[in-house]
Amino acid sequence: MRFGYTLMTEQAGPKDLVRFAKAAEKCGFGFEVCSDHYSPWLDEQGHAPYAWSVLGAASQVTERAELLSFVTCPTMRYHPAIVAQKAATMSLLSDDRFILGLGAGENLNEHVVGRGWPPANVRHEMLSEAVEIIGELFDGGYVNFAGQHYRVDSARLWDLPRRRTPMAVAVSGRQSVERFAPAADAMITTEPDPG
Repeated sequence: MRFGYTLMTEQAGPKDLVRFAKAAEKCGFGFEVCSDHYSPWLDEQGHAPYAWSVLGAASQVTERAELLSFVTCPTMRYHPAIVAQKAATMSLLSDDRFILGLGAGENLNEHVVGRGWPPANVRHEMLSEAVEIIGELFDGGYVNFAGQHYRVDSARLWDLPRRRTPMAVAVSGRQSVERFAPAADAMITTEPDPG
């Protein structure tokens, strides 16, 4: 059994989060997850730094703890090809201690780009395409993709880590488990209900 620490971007600023990351590893936490939100859940929480900068900085003040985006939505604020590039860079900076956590998103964080908020089934379609694109980019070489939701034109990751960056997908029920289990290296959930 391993214990992890959550770097809650909604509750602390970037410098504090990096300090917490270093202290958590020193206390023996085996992994650290970092929420990727544009807005805090409540105004009173008062913070929402850019998670990927926090993760990059945390990778430089830790040596052993795995780092995980918890979770990044590669469908609205970020294009899947950009998420793949960020994840590969994080894997390199962390000496292969990074796991890419992905999810279908929350309206609270994704509405800011003004593209509306699709229903869950459409978000799952979008996430499926995103996972496919990211996986192909992690495999190396040029990627072209023409899906229902995304297009990729001759994209390539020029800096790939030694090991393929693992992907974990957030799931919340039977439909998402069945859809993402075959494509993910791990699953993220908050309720261990098998039904």
